[in-house]
Amino acid sequence: MGLGSEKTSSTTKAVYKEETDIALKASLNVDAMLSKKVGHATAERATWGCRIEFVLASVGYAVGLGNVWRFPYLCYRSGGGAFLIPYFLMLFLCGIPLLFMEFAIGQYTRLGPVHALATICPLFKGVGIATVVISFVLCTYYNVLMSWALYYFFNSFRAILPWQTCNNTWNAVGNCSSGFPGNATHLQSASQQYFDHRLLEITNGIEDAGGLRWELFGILILAWVIVYLCIFKGVKSTGKVVYFTATFPYFILFALLINNVQLPGAKNGMLYFLKPKWSKLLEVQVWVNAAAQVFNSIGIGFGSMISMASYNKFNNNILRDTLIVSLANSATSILAGFVIFSAIGYMAHIHNLPVDNIATDGPGLVFVVYPEVFSTMPLPQLWAPLFFFMLLCLGLDSQFAMVEVAVTSIIDGFGPKVLRVLKRQEVIVLAVCVMGFLLGIPHITKGGMYVFQLMDHYTAVVSLMFLSFFEVIAVCWVFGLRRITIMIKRMLGKAPNIYFRSCWMVFSPVLVLCILISSIIQYTPARYGKSYTYPVWAEVVGWGISLVSIVWIPLGALQEICRNKGSLLQRIKTAVTPTIELDPVNHLPEEQSEDTPESVSLFIITPL
Repeated sequence: MGLGSEKTSSTTKAVYKEETDIALKASLNVDAMLSKKVGHATAERATWGCRIEFVLASVGYAVGLGNVWRFPYLCYRSGGGAFLIPYFLMLFLCGIPLLFMEFAIGQYTRLGPVHALATICPLFKGVGIATVVISFVLCTYYNVLMSWALYYFFNSFRAILPWQTCNNTWNAVGNCSSGFPGNATHLQSASQQYFDHRLLEITNGIEDAGGLRWELFGILILAWVIVYLCIFKGVKSTGKVVYFTATFPYFILFALLINNVQLPGAKNGMLYFLKPKWSKLLEVQVWVNAAAQVFNSIGIGFGSMISMASYNKFNNNILRDTLIVSLANSATSILAGFVIFSAIGYMAHIHNLPVDNIATDGPGLVFVVYPEVFSTMPLPQLWAPLFFFMLLCLGLDSQFAMVEVAVTSIIDGFGPKVLRVLKRQEVIVLAVCVMGFLLGIPHITKGGMYVFQLMDHYTAVVSLMFLSFFEVIAVCWVFGLRRITIMIKRMLGKAPNIYFRSCWMVFSPVLVLCILISSIIQYTPARYGKSYTYPVWAEVVGWGISLVSIVWIPLGALQEICRNKGSLLQRIKTAVTPTIELDPVNHLPEEQSEDTPESVSLFIITPL
């Protein structure tokens, strides 16, 4: 799969054969060196069964719960249709180029994020470790959301939905409303009380753990068992599962949209979602929100895209895959916006309330507002199970990728040593899943929602911006545009165009820096709901959670500088030099790219 000529002269063939022999010997030496260094032979690395598996897995990871509960609310709050202007601008200046960059790193090195980033920029090798840490921390509480979705799913088959009425044992009858309470601040909807008092049995604050929710404990075990059964064979099993989990949500989204647009008030809700407020474009925060949404949604900085791309064949067309994943992610966000706001418009019509009183973001949208919508829809016992099963599929795809990052990094770094003890890769996956389950237990106590909110704020908001910034700097500026260009040219047969080079060199780093600075300037402490603020000790714990991942960046840099020899300037110069040097050999001719042994197609590197 290259771009060579169709006919080759005998002289060219002779030269090519000599270069191929050299490349083969060099590649075999590379494999031996990498095997010794990272404990996993590159030539023996598993690959996706076919290209569509990688695309579906990447789309499934990018399209998650945030597309359903974050983007629609952010869009209407930040200017409606006008928000799409900065959103797509940030997508094309930041999201697509950086996703292409991560795919290129993973596919070229055929390593997970830890070792891939360590080889291209030793000074920032801590960034690779940090991406694995943040992904693993995130997966410990992300699966709690899956347990909530399963809980609602199991309770959606009753003749009367349990969140539909106020005459249940968990309801506070004096302040329970069977619909949305509107301006009556002393009232709560039945669905809100079901979420707070039945699902969570929530306490008054993080200080009061309140004991375990044993029902959620059992369901959390089930959620982790599902994850394990889907990924225990690595990409071979994950690649088959994503055929269903990545496509099924679209059937449900379209079915819900078709159903919702026929409901009274749906049109007003969708117009409210898209009605442009052009004055909002003058607010800096709107542009920052657009950039942050693109960055978080695609998943730059979590290491998952690097990890999944590392299982590709060397000449896979990652440019095509980048465009598919990025545009599918954005299209899904807009589709989900129509689905959500058509339902919210319907609820506003039913209860004679403004849309503002019903629209919200976060877990409250899918576990409070939408269950209330089902209560008034025809056939609620059909739509409710399908909706929560869709949430399960959306979450599982993202969970697969985050757990796979940890597994890949362990196998890349300690494969032979770990396998001598655990014997099989399936046991490594099991160990990672068990550890994730144990660390998720604090979230299923009666005060676990406060722990969940604290973790989410300091992991997905604070830590991610720091990691993303240093990753972009390490690759775009330190590793350098020339090296990235050589990598991509060897894989795809042609260099990236001026659009990608400009974004990598100027636009993407500057945008990430602006997001980071804005996040610091506009920092607000974590809070739950509209009234609960965390005590000082909890804020300290939150910052500690952030440092669990961030601290690896300076530690990695310090360790790399200390291990080098010479003056401080010489040590730093050595630390920013890649441990591999790209050989400027021309790309293999097209007629040989498909049948040439994979080891020939591997990058040719020279130890410095």
